Amino acid sequence: MRRHLAALTGWRAALAAGLFGLLSAAALPPVHLIPVLAICFPALLILIDTRPTWRGAAATGFWFGLGHHIAGLYWITEAILIEAGRFWWLVPIGVPMLAAVLALFIVVPCALARLVPPSGRGWMLAGGWVALDMARQFVLSGFPWNPLGSVWAMPGWAGDVMLQPAAWMGVHGMTLITLLIALTPAFGRRAMALGAAGLLLWAGLGAARLAPNPAASRAVQVVLVQGNIAQEGKWERERALRHFEQFLDLTRQGAAAAHTANPTALVVPVWPETASPFLVDRDPDARAMIAKATDGIALVGALRFDAQRRPFNSLMAIDGPGPVAAVYDKWHLVPFGEYQPDWFPLPIAFVSGDGFGRGTGPLTWRIPGLPAVGLLICYEAIFPAEVVAADRPEWLVNVTNDAWFGNSAGPRQHLAAARMRAVEEGLPMMRAANTGISAGFDGYGRELGRLGMNTTGTLAIALPGALAATPFARFGLLIPGLLAGVAVSCGLFISRQRRFG
Repeated sequence: MRRHLAALTGWRAALAAGLFGLLSAAALPPVHLIPVLAICFPALLILIDTRPTWRGAAATGFWFGLGHHIAGLYWITEAILIEAGRFWWLVPIGVPMLAAVLALFIVVPCALARLVPPSGRGWMLAGGWVALDMARQFVLSGFPWNPLGSVWAMPGWAGDVMLQPAAWMGVHGMTLITLLIALTPAFGRRAMALGAAGLLLWAGLGAARLAPNPAASRAVQVVLVQGNIAQEGKWERERALRHFEQFLDLTRQGAAAAHTANPTALVVPVWPETASPFLVDRDPDARAMIAKATDGIALVGALRFDAQRRPFNSLMAIDGPGPVAAVYDKWHLVPFGEYQPDWFPLPIAFVSGDGFGRGTGPLTWRIPGLPAVGLLICYEAIFPAEVVAADRPEWLVNVTNDAWFGNSAGPRQHLAAARMRAVEEGLPMMRAANTGISAGFDGYGRELGRLGMNTTGTLAIALPGALAATPFARFGLLIPGLLAGVAVSCGLFISRQRRFG
């Protein structure tokens, strides 16, 4: 393969890089074809090796990244099609434009790898990739979707085992180890043997961490309510009461089932993002109807407006017809979907007015009778080390509306991210989605139940207890940041040793 790739120049080299990037996305959820990484990343390294300058390596990284992100993010077109009357012109260019921006984060590690001798390029590529992945979490409001560490979030026991290192190093650290193992075929049989040994050690450590018995269950039954409301008609006024009554009916059914399973448990229904068509913070009748459906505290996704009539995407605790018990406002807003970024260079308005208001950051609710809970709305669940307040909760709730993205890879990738946050923080994660996928995970990331795509129903889950704070929960991005620094240093040190040895 090396001889054929080395002979490629010009558009043929760019095409090869793009195709290998495209293929590498098959390792991501929900496909999890992980062995392709051992083909695509050695090929990327060969293309970097055989470019005459670092600029050529940077171009190779761009085309690889473009293919990778187009394949991994194709599902965003589903959201554009829902408002095709306004944004039809974005259909052919929206995903490629976003993929091109994200590809720039792959340009840098590829260029850096070309600047060191071949002996250190694998380390430099892996360390630089992770460093830029971490930057992707913050630059231009942040969009750390599909880090390579998420390839291990496959369903079932195998995924449970392979996700456990996230508790120590987070998904970014897992990305580093994944890349180093994937690159071993480029360095011969001895390196491949070391990579295989590393995978066995990874699996062994993961299995050992899973060995303890599950955390003791709390006397709380969480009822995830999945209304399965189509996005196209979600905000039509004539359907509002019907949608609200549907959620009430599902809540009554779910609460009854939960009481049957555990008559003494506290039942906590969770409605997904913007589930209520009414402004429940201003509507005591709506709050009374929700409270009556459950006879307890309900967590309800709804819009609210401040005194300046600016909307907020919120999660509210409803405990009777009185004032709302607690409010959490989403703070990681979706650019172009919930606000118009100032940094966008073109005079094109995707959001009317000033967009949504922004919350103050991670928050823990401490409501009498309810275990302390941390809140995440929609894609806030994709940000490692940014999901838990300093006041550590006992469990996490993620409400979302993935109806925008149809029956595609998007909702499944989003679910994998939420599961990863549960392992990183050692906290149970209860996820209520409007039309799938609603699911519950314990602090090890083990699935406790789910409602699939395009399903209307409820899911009652006994809330597990929290695990002790993990190393990643205590130190956050410092750990993968140090690991990335070590990898870059290894690349420099090995190169120096080979050069002067």
